[in-house]
Amino acid sequence: MSETEVAVGKLEELGDPGCREFQVGGGDWPLHGFVVRQGHAVHAYENYCMHVGHPLNWMPDAFLTKDRSSIICASHGALYEIDTGLCFAGPCLGKSLRRVAVSVRDGTIFVKR
Repeated sequence: MSETEVAVGKLEELGDPGCREFQVGGGDWPLHGFVVRQGHAVHAYENYCMHVGHPLNWMPDAFLTKDRSSIICASHGALYEIDTGLCFAGPCLGKSLRRVAVSVRDGTIFVKR
C-alpha cells in the first residue's frame, strides 16, 4: 500500500493541549485517528480503544480528560498518556494506542498512513 499524507489543520488552531480527529483514505477501510497537541509536540494515534476496539470518543474531537492531562476512552474510562499512548489506568492497563506518523511543516499538521 502506498503512503497517503493528509493535512489535519494548523497547529495554532489546536488548544494546548488540544485534539482533532482525522481520516486518511476512503472506501471500506479508511484510517480514523486523532492528533493531540501538547506544547510544541504533536502526537497522532488511531481512534481505537485497546480494550474493546471501538472509537475512543463519543463527541467530535473529545479525547482528553476534563483537566486535559490524559487521553480517555469515553466508554470504559481507560486513561492513556498523551505523549506515549500507554494505558496507565483502566481495563487495558499496559497496552498502548497505535501511533500514526505525524509531522508539522510551516505550522500545518500532517499525518501519514
